[in-house]
Amino acid sequence: MIRVLLVDDQQLVRAGLRMLCDSAADLEVVGEAANGVDAVRLAERLRPDVVLMDLRMPGMDGMTATQRIMAARPTTRVVVLTTFDDDDHVYPALAAGACGFLAKDMAPAELLRAVRGVVDGESPFAPAVLRRLVDRAVAARVEPAAATPVPAELTGREREVLALIGDGLSNTEIADRLHLGVTTVKTHVSNLMAKTASPNRVRLAVLAVRAGLCG
Repeated sequence: MIRVLLVDDQQLVRAGLRMLCDSAADLEVVGEAANGVDAVRLAERLRPDVVLMDLRMPGMDGMTATQRIMAARPTTRVVVLTTFDDDDHVYPALAAGACGFLAKDMAPAELLRAVRGVVDGESPFAPAVLRRLVDRAVAARVEPAAATPVPAELTGREREVLALIGDGLSNTEIADRLHLGVTTVKTHVSNLMAKTASPNRVRLAVLAVRAGLCG
């Protein structure tokens, strides 16, 4: 059972998120918080696996709350869920320790997949946010913008998975696109990280873009 803490200053939003999580047999909402102070307190007491964190709240904001939660419980996975996906919010939230950044207008099924994915080590990002992260990382490189070759030892399937990572797809979405099992996709992602010396999904996405693999 995946234990989830909901953090949002709007009661209606929390109610909707609770209904969505309650509809999934493998998710359990263990608490709700309307501000950062309560979020930090409840995270320490309830020990959730995943925190769905709003950013703009009265008193302590979501970025500060994320930083304090991660300092106290580094194994907790904090996913930002917000209407503000501009760079002024994305980068401070990631620096605070958030593992993903999603928009509140995403499809309910996608949100459930994201919650399950972060427990398995995924870092979910709204496609537009991931692309900005990738573009910024690519632009920050001092080398010429010429295509970067991928390691020759990648299999054809691994190249396909890498391209879809660059397009911002989750493991579940990649599995659906390539008609594979999610476990198989996870294996491919792990192999890609090992073969390319990429520590995380964002680095894989950067490689895919620089190699010209993305659609």
